[in-house]
Amino acid sequence: MNPLKSILGTIISGFVLAVIIMFALGTSGKANPWEFWVWLHVIVGITWIGLLYYFNFVQVPAVGKALAEKDSGGPGPAAINKYVAPSALLWFRWAAVATWLTGALALEALHAAEGSGVVAAFTFSQGYEVIGMGAWLGTIMLFNVWVLIWPNQKKILGLDGKEHSADAIAKAKSVALLASRTNTMLSIPMLLGMTAFAHGMPY
Repeated sequence: MNPLKSILGTIISGFVLAVIIMFALGTSGKANPWEFWVWLHVIVGITWIGLLYYFNFVQVPAVGKALAEKDSGGPGPAAINKYVAPSALLWFRWAAVATWLTGALALEALHAAEGSGVVAAFTFSQGYEVIGMGAWLGTIMLFNVWVLIWPNQKKILGLDGKEHSADAIAKAKSVALLASRTNTMLSIPMLLGMTAFAHGMPY
């Protein structure tokens, strides 16, 4: 059976290939927990931010266009809102949690001194200023996902099992959109903090 015919098979194959490459290139002979958690952090982070960009650059404009063409024979946004959005939001919100947790575990693995790597980052301890900035922005983004975006998307898509007035839906759309756009804006300096920690600032 071809593993590429299922998403689970594809993911498992990717990890198997990574392990083969790891051993083929040679190992240091000891575990490197920092790289392990950073690796997973990048994988789930790409999932989170990739979906964030998908929502802002693809889905929101597509739903707007579908709504505009609904009265002229277009299909309307029902297919996206019913079949695509709920699944995308499931991956989106849990990838956000996984990104934050793997980031915290990476900070702990990185921190060689006494105390906590997470505390060092969030208090901008010496050497942790850049990664601390990224950690704070990522935390704000996680808050926005679970407190502003997801609850309001449940109202918009009717996933909370309740009836809402047109005004409530309109307000939910506004809050969710602005929170999502805020996260898109914050993702740019946040990613700078993630990469600059190991490579230095561009200037």
